[in-house]
Amino acid sequence: MVYRVAERLQAPRGTFDVLPDDSERREAVESAARRVLGGAGYRRIETPAFEATELFARGVGDSTDIVQKEMYTFEDGGGRSLTLRPEGTAPICRAYAEHGMHRLPQPVKLWYLGSFFRYERAQAGRYRQFWQVGAEAIGSDDPAVDAESILLLATLLDELDVREVRLRIGSLGSPDSRVAYRERLVAHLRAHEEELAEEVRVRIDLNPLRAFDSDHPGTREVMREAPRMIDALSPQDAEHFAAVRAMLDAAGQPYEVDPTLVRGLDYYTRTVFELTSDALGAQSGVGGGGRYDGLVEQLGGRQAPGMGWAAGVERILLAAGEQPVAAPEVDLFVAVDGGDGARTAAFAVAAEGRRARMHAQLELAGRSLKGQLKQAARVRARYVAVVGDTSSALRDMDTGEQTDVETETIVARILRERGLGA
Repeated sequence: MVYRVAERLQAPRGTFDVLPDDSERREAVESAARRVLGGAGYRRIETPAFEATELFARGVGDSTDIVQKEMYTFEDGGGRSLTLRPEGTAPICRAYAEHGMHRLPQPVKLWYLGSFFRYERAQAGRYRQFWQVGAEAIGSDDPAVDAESILLLATLLDELDVREVRLRIGSLGSPDSRVAYRERLVAHLRAHEEELAEEVRVRIDLNPLRAFDSDHPGTREVMREAPRMIDALSPQDAEHFAAVRAMLDAAGQPYEVDPTLVRGLDYYTRTVFELTSDALGAQSGVGGGGRYDGLVEQLGGRQAPGMGWAAGVERILLAAGEQPVAAPEVDLFVAVDGGDGARTAAFAVAAEGRRARMHAQLELAGRSLKGQLKQAARVRARYVAVVGDTSSALRDMDTGEQTDVETETIVARILRERGLGA
């Protein structure tokens, strides 16, 4: 009966538990992001897990799969429509406008790490609740912002030992230059409508660029002869894209220009990019992003160009493979060799050690002294204090030397041996 109840209480499909062994690898992602992004002047921001549904409908786009199929939307007690955030850029642009960040020195450079939610088919590295690390630079249309943003994600993946990484870049041009191109693309799709996948046909007028992402054989054949946005860039857009490529070249960053690259969100303009890992197989995307020069204004703020990206933490860890994780440092393990008095004294020793900023652990499972010493070795404690009813001992686990000490002097003795005390 207990087993059947436990079965019913399993985590929902498409979600997962982050167990202690897994959390250490995820903390390595956070540490690397703080080092790489913080070192480039990006500051961390956190937005709510749910937002007004309108934010994503207006920002991400009504024609996207995210808004049409994948959002977790609900009505709160006040009758407001709220949505668990499916992506990070729209919330950050909302925060930029809401908090008057246009008054700060531009661009405002922000990074984030948190959980996001999409209802999609669960598979390896793709979940309905997932974590992303991302960066946004808002307030400048300088192509150097694009190149820096791309290079920072490439650097982060390199630091995390993500394998077999490839960078693809492209340009979607500005909205004005896309108008004429869109008409040509729609005409091409209409001319071959019978050969297209159903989902592509119904969205020809809504979002024709998404046809480039289709895996449908007939659609892929049609798209081989489709006009390319990169061939229809305005002189200004072409100059911007050339400047981004020149900076990546100067930084020694390999890339390939992909004229079919589109992103699944409507707000992208000009530069788009994606980093993939061949180690992941068919679902190879690790992270990507692009420029979104009209999004802040679209959400009700002042005009502010932006550039950003997001990368899936689970996909980063999959593509990095098994990596050794350093065991947490334990300065002092306090063992008990006596009755209630010894246990109380041991608790006081551990508390004093923690006040002295030691990583101190305390025996909590009622083990025998032999079992406690095994546990101390298991957690790789540097020192073990054995606290008794009338006397105590301090063992140096590196040398094996054990010395009788007064209980109240244990912490001071360790500090002195480490050159941190009197």
